[in-house]
Amino acid sequence: MAATVARTMAPGLERRLKAELAGEVLFDRFSRGRYATDASAYQQMPAGVVVPRTRAEAERAVAIALEELVPVTARGGGTSQCGQTINTGLIVDCSRHLTAILELDVAGRRAVVEPGIVLDELNRQLRPHGLWFPVDVSTASRATIGGMVGNNSCGGRSLRYGTTRDNVVAIDALLASGAKARFGAVKGDLSDLPATAPLRPLAEALAALGVREAHEIAARFPKVQRRVGGYNLDALVPAAEINLAHLLVGSEGTLGFSTAIELKLWPLMGRRAVGACHFGSFHAAMDAAQHIVKLGPIAVELVDRTLLDLASDIAMFRPTLEAFVRGRPEAILLVEFAEDDAENARRLARLHELMGDIGLGWDQAGAHWGGVVDVIEPGLQAAIADLRTSGLNIMMSMKDQGKPVSFVEDCAVPLEHLADYTARLTDVFERNGTRGTWYAHASVGCLHVRPVLNLRQDLDVRRMRAIAEEAFALVRAYKGSHSGEHGDGIVRSEFHEFMFGGRLVAAFGEVKRAFDPRGLLNPGKIVDAPRFDDRTLFRYGPHYHPVEVRTHLDWSAFPGASGGLQGAVEMCNNNGACRRLSGGTMCPSYRVTRDERDVTRGRANTLRLALSGQLGEDAFTSDEMMAALKLCVSCKGCRRECPTGVDMARFKIEALAARAARFGHSVRDYLVGFLPRYAPFAARVPALLNLRDGVPGLARLAERMTGFAAERALPRWRRDVFDDAAFAFGPVGGRPVILLADTFNRYFERENLDAAIAVLAAAGYRVEIARPKDGSARPLCCGRTFLSIGAVEEAKKEARRVLDALGPRLEEGVPVIGLEPSCLLSFRDEVPALLPGKAADRLAAAALLFEEFLAREAKAGRLRLDLAPVAPRALLHGHCHQKSFAAMGAVEQALRLVPGLAVETVETSCCGMAGAFGYGVETVAVSKAMGELSLLPAVRAADADTLVVADGTSCRHQIADGTPHRAVHVAQVLARAVAAAKARPALKEAAE
Repeated sequence: MAATVARTMAPGLERRLKAELAGEVLFDRFSRGRYATDASAYQQMPAGVVVPRTRAEAERAVAIALEELVPVTARGGGTSQCGQTINTGLIVDCSRHLTAILELDVAGRRAVVEPGIVLDELNRQLRPHGLWFPVDVSTASRATIGGMVGNNSCGGRSLRYGTTRDNVVAIDALLASGAKARFGAVKGDLSDLPATAPLRPLAEALAALGVREAHEIAARFPKVQRRVGGYNLDALVPAAEINLAHLLVGSEGTLGFSTAIELKLWPLMGRRAVGACHFGSFHAAMDAAQHIVKLGPIAVELVDRTLLDLASDIAMFRPTLEAFVRGRPEAILLVEFAEDDAENARRLARLHELMGDIGLGWDQAGAHWGGVVDVIEPGLQAAIADLRTSGLNIMMSMKDQGKPVSFVEDCAVPLEHLADYTARLTDVFERNGTRGTWYAHASVGCLHVRPVLNLRQDLDVRRMRAIAEEAFALVRAYKGSHSGEHGDGIVRSEFHEFMFGGRLVAAFGEVKRAFDPRGLLNPGKIVDAPRFDDRTLFRYGPHYHPVEVRTHLDWSAFPGASGGLQGAVEMCNNNGACRRLSGGTMCPSYRVTRDERDVTRGRANTLRLALSGQLGEDAFTSDEMMAALKLCVSCKGCRRECPTGVDMARFKIEALAARAARFGHSVRDYLVGFLPRYAPFAARVPALLNLRDGVPGLARLAERMTGFAAERALPRWRRDVFDDAAFAFGPVGGRPVILLADTFNRYFERENLDAAIAVLAAAGYRVEIARPKDGSARPLCCGRTFLSIGAVEEAKKEARRVLDALGPRLEEGVPVIGLEPSCLLSFRDEVPALLPGKAADRLAAAALLFEEFLAREAKAGRLRLDLAPVAPRALLHGHCHQKSFAAMGAVEQALRLVPGLAVETVETSCCGMAGAFGYGVETVAVSKAMGELSLLPAVRAADADTLVVADGTSCRHQIADGTPHRAVHVAQVLARAVAAAKARPALKEAAE
């Protein structure tokens, strides 16, 4: 098929960029679409995108665009909530390559960094030196330092550490004139700035403006820490020393293009103590904040009832809530202290006393109910911090088309007015027929509040303006700031004159023209802004018309076209949690490529644009769509870890099914997807099929025919496959369980099935093998391989066979146990979406992984299993689906049943093999790179006495290919322990 090519706004620009740059130059419609949104409600299609490899290349790209009179917008993580990082000109993505620490002065606590380095990655590199950059924003896993400088980001601990501005020493920037300049501290009279310096004329103009407007700045700038609106003109007010870099901080890329940023660093925090203050009323919590800050905490963060309720519906947050929430509070203030242990304890004690002093107690009722839950354990503190920093995304997990909308979110008021302000703003919401969600920084009077609105409807757009105007009037009356953390962008720039007055807004314009007289640097932000409710700028504006496509899975939980598929795709709000580079699982391919196309957000945007007709006809089944999905390994990390519940693996099934309906399947698709159908016949001639990896040159020839990479050895066929002729194993009177002999273990690793049967039988269970109802010789199958190629109807056939075969036993409540996570967990995930109904629900409820079953039985006190030591240590790698379904705890518990076995779980993302993904000729390199991120180095470092445990077939193959070790299934470990226990009497007798 021909590629979908966009008509370029500036063909000369594209030609010049491609001729002069080595980095990516992207002007196709699909790539541009992936950069058309950020985490705001807006969308602007750029003319093109550049991903420079070096700072010099970034500077050249900017220079070319300015010469061509095309606007330039710098972009980091693309998580701005006000539309700062979108525009109609050239987007320069700094996040992929401009990620270095250029200088590090440990003794002086200074670092110079490139703008694209992610905050968490910076702090990871600083940690061995006992330092960190403490502006700990909730998006730290993907926020770049350049973006944080652009927004003057603040973070939860600004009470102690200040804002980004307080921690920036100097900035090297490229100006709109093409000149390069270093902005930093200079004497107030500029005497240390040479007359010949390129920056001198601009500095003189800025200093003169500071002198002229000093009185107006003192009168009109809000006296709250959280003021990030407009330009920082207060940095220019006459003083012995002024820092010109502080004018660039918060300027949102409208004054210059930052190429290097010098930061102030701080010593790492020591042990912390957290008091979770529970309140029976929201107003009481807001009123208490002003008193709590007097105890000297480093943070006071709000979690309200709405957030608690939504988080309780998200599997990854439920255990955290159960660990620290008492009763049913209307609000919780998380009060954090970071002194030494003794002082932390004293301050916690004072916090308990304070709650009593303001009339709250656990024995009280209504608004007077409340108290403090102490959180000392670091692991729980980290889990609570993760919950708190995910507040926005948890709020966005609402499945209705109405969503919490950011536009009055960052207003900050003096603490003494916080309770009154929140009450009055709640009244504003109610008068406009909506409600708000509240969370975040009670310590500094900056609460993130988002009224729930549907911006597809004109009525709600009108409500949005009414709410904004009333809210900002309240903020102004309290002498607060209408922009307290997330900047101005499209959302708040329109309101600067109302907040600051005409004179200061004119001064903003003067600053902009001094830096950028042609208005080419990120235009429309801070000055000369559009109306914030201009619907032509909305992501779901007048242009948005979803198309209908045929779907194969059940999407009825979501609103919108295509049976709800539209609404499911739209759950991605571009928050970028999938862009994190360590911890958790998602998004493994992005961690290798760092390409926006290969992250869950990028894929979701591509799907949304295709399903709304914005990428051209047939975009949903196009080559470009397949390219966007090619590196999705269906790990399901996003299913659990995406705070809004985006399930890219399930979206991929729909896209592959649509593609197959249009173009059919490839040879490799048939070899992968129909494996369960031909496996019984292939097992009869294993020697013939194994010739591919035994005869020199045959693998290379087969590569051209099948698409399987010659450098990968395929799983070896065997003749002694698992035979279920014996229907049941174990004691006749034992409690019945059903064992699913999946295709992979049946035909390639029958030892795992034998081991599982041995363990279950030794524990006294009667193990029945799941077999077809009709007596067919073809074994039952979960349908997973068919789903992986989009053969959904074939997968449904397999699911129906399973339901028909197991139906009566499922009604009796017999557990269904499986060994291969991707197979067994299909019963909990895809089958109910394929065949919604009571039968599928019963199967989902009964389906348990082998280790889940054992852990459950042990917890209930029913497991009777005699085990003996087999090894001193086990190194455990979790299959992605185990992680997605929160089964990793069960694997660890099952292994710890073995006496003397120390279990270490490797912090890994996807192993990289991911079914057939690691065998593809076009994906094998990425597959190996995924393995090298953490898994394979950790396994290679293991000694010979360490058992390497991996329950996934693909995981074991990746480990075998990339290390000297052979990984085993947890069932084999336990079977060895059972055998060792049985051998003890004989060994004892022999010894005697």
